[in-house]
Amino acid sequence: MPDDAMTATGLTRRFDVSAPWLNRVIERRPRQFLRAVDDIDFAVPRGGCLSLVGESGCGKSTVARLVTGLYAPSAGEIRFAPGRAGQPLSAQMIFQDPYASLNPRWRVFEIIAEPLRELKLREGDAIRARVEELLSIVGLSPRDGTKYPHEFSGGQRQRISIARALASEPEFLVCDEPTSALDVSVQAQILNLMRRLQDELGLTYLFISHDLSVVRHMSDRIAVMYLGRIVEDAPTETLFAMPRHPYTQLLLDTIPDVRNPQRHRPVKDGEVPSPLDPPPGCSFHPRCPLADARCRTEKPQMRRWPDGSRTACHRVEEQGGSPARARSNRAPGQASGFVGGGAT
Repeated sequence: MPDDAMTATGLTRRFDVSAPWLNRVIERRPRQFLRAVDDIDFAVPRGGCLSLVGESGCGKSTVARLVTGLYAPSAGEIRFAPGRAGQPLSAQMIFQDPYASLNPRWRVFEIIAEPLRELKLREGDAIRARVEELLSIVGLSPRDGTKYPHEFSGGQRQRISIARALASEPEFLVCDEPTSALDVSVQAQILNLMRRLQDELGLTYLFISHDLSVVRHMSDRIAVMYLGRIVEDAPTETLFAMPRHPYTQLLLDTIPDVRNPQRHRPVKDGEVPSPLDPPPGCSFHPRCPLADARCRTEKPQMRRWPDGSRTACHRVEEQGGSPARARSNRAPGQASGFVGGGAT
């Protein structure tokens, strides 16, 4: 679409995790592939924020690396819209760990100045002026450029990471869980900083997180991933008000509610299946209380609903786009399922 900064179509990434050739010959074992991202479609609106959420291992970070070109897709394509003045849209990444993403042997000034020099965006004294400006933009002092990363707290290091990402004057930022290594109070500071920078600089975000309460503050739209596939994609407030997919309902139910801390929350047993051997049909069916024979054999297709949401769930499809619920004629003792909306 013309108002999308980036679109992904049929995006897939496989990793060869086979044993060495000689082991396979001796043990007569075939090659083995891990499908980290499995045929997903999504779009990031220009000037907005799309968040990808899901449990660890669902493929979120792989998507981030595919978008930034660190991985090449095994199938599908990624398209960026033209950037400013018709130039290719520029993208940068903010990494998860502010302790590992900064060179400990470089002073902060050199860390931020490197993109300016490599891309020839500034020369001479203009480099120092730009670095000091970027430090001020992210809430640090220009004098902090003389220090090393170990002299800063985790939140300050993430501010340095943001300043480095902004140094190349990007329009598109991929944020791979940029607050997960930080304390809750510091998370709020970084998120508020990112929202302010988005408004002031007209940035577009692809935000990766496992925490729905964090992405609600940041996002215009949320895509929920499970075992490499997007199972639900909806505008933020629509997803929180009426989650359709059982997995989305489960994620929402894990958010603490200070107004109703004793609310009933169904306990869901089961582990995430191995991505090396995903279950047939709907990948969520081993953990879903609403699964039936169709779920165990037929992979659900993504369906779009009138409110702009998309869901890949047989039960939602059968109920005409209503949130997945247990059928009224369920057998005695059968789980009634979980329906989101109680968590805020």
